[in-house]
Amino acid sequence: MNKTERQMTEILRKGREAYGYAAVKAEFEAEGTRVEELLRLVEIAHAAGLELTVKIGGCEAIRDLLESKQIGVRYVVAPMVETPYALSKYIDAKQKIYNSDEALDTDFLFNMETITGYEHREAITDLAAGSPGVDGIVFGRVDFSGSMGVGRAGIESDEISVKVLEVSRLCKEKGLDFVVGGAVSIDALDNLHRFRDSYLTRFETRKVVFDAAALDSDCVRDGLLSAVHFELLWLINKREYYGAIHSEDAKRIDMLESRWKVLNGAA
Repeated sequence: MNKTERQMTEILRKGREAYGYAAVKAEFEAEGTRVEELLRLVEIAHAAGLELTVKIGGCEAIRDLLESKQIGVRYVVAPMVETPYALSKYIDAKQKIYNSDEALDTDFLFNMETITGYEHREAITDLAAGSPGVDGIVFGRVDFSGSMGVGRAGIESDEISVKVLEVSRLCKEKGLDFVVGGAVSIDALDNLHRFRDSYLTRFETRKVVFDAAALDSDCVRDGLLSAVHFELLWLINKREYYGAIHSEDAKRIDMLESRWKVLNGAA
């Protein structure tokens, strides 16, 4: 590890001990996480004693599922599941990659993040709670608000929150985990407490997943602030890593360009 990664590890370790951190998160989907980045995150998470959540690239992303199994991902999340058929494709894909024994160590969830998915909520949650099914739903509020035409400005509105609460109710009724994400910050705390009063398993920022019990602590604001600090350090470390790769052959390139010009001129 380098200095930045050790600092990130310490943030996560303190978050696990004091702020209710449950996992760190990577995305093959929106972030386009590369394998080498994921391996760095795995080492940091393990050093801090935390689990790993990975959002795969689609409901039938076989390669992503294979890599998740090889790395030992604890929570696998499929994006944009809008219909029972899409969920059935996800269930079939994870059944193909994970046998029943391997699946004991992994929870499979999917994102409900559009109004279309919400309109199919009864059928989707029935299928999710079946056998074989999945373990839970992540309510992605940013994309959901976009699909409703209210954008980020409307994320904390009752128009969105009543729908979150309805899916929370269904998950509780059918024994599914319920996770809330999307623009989770200090501004979201009032609504997160509403969701917790209904039913909530976890909530998540872009890079950090919290246990819902973190909302019962007076330190939850500090935990959210530290999660932002972790994400900032992650991006700085990523920039420095690829910057080093970019510059490591610069001298060799300059030498070869000079040689090529001389040889090309002589020819």
